Amino acid sequence: MDVAVVTVGDELLSGETENTNATWLCRRLTERGARVRRVTTVPDDEADIARVVNEFHAEYDATVVTGGLGPTHDDRTMAGVAAAFGREVGHSQEVEDWLVEHGGYAAGDLAAGTTAIPADARVLHNVEGVAPGAVVESTYVLPGVPGEMRPMFEAVADEFEGDVVHVETVFAAEPESALVDRFERAQEEFDVTIGSYPGDGVRIRVSATDADEVAAAAAWLRERVDGGEE
Repeated sequence: MDVAVVTVGDELLSGETENTNATWLCRRLTERGARVRRVTTVPDDEADIARVVNEFHAEYDATVVTGGLGPTHDDRTMAGVAAAFGREVGHSQEVEDWLVEHGGYAAGDLAAGTTAIPADARVLHNVEGVAPGAVVESTYVLPGVPGEMRPMFEAVADEFEGDVVHVETVFAAEPESALVDRFERAQEEFDVTIGSYPGDGVRIRVSATDADEVAAAAAWLRERVDGGEE
């Protein structure tokens, strides 16, 4: 299952807020076996949101959008997602009823726009806040507040699946360029993917859907690199 992640917010693009939602979502999706193929951040702009969601809907099995939900002037995500699918945004009686019954709100106290979602969307109730999420075809719309986004994602996590990728890490105290021949030999010997990430030494990431193959390849590399143990 190929998935794209879209995070929405001017504050993310300006660097005022760290984009922890993208990292968390990518990790959880990968743990589920889904392949995250694209991560992008867009401003609080309806047209930008609509364009990116439309593009990703055509290209990937699912899109997860987080941020920009609520009734305030800069919460444009629901409108952008609705526009991508040619739908209107309107009041959801299901959302209102849930907020009254489970959130302890009086209907008259809810700010205008709080219950608005795209027409014919599936509601995702917010157990830690007020702004609802929604599913429009294969696009999942979640809040941007991490404490609200995470439980909402977990409620639909079973809808993301694929072959779980197993990973082992090997550390080498050699220049990355000197390791290329051993990377090539390892990939000839074993059905694995190898990535290398230099820093204080080189972190070698060995991955595959077969755990035994990963373990064997990692052991093979540890025997052949300097400083192969962490």
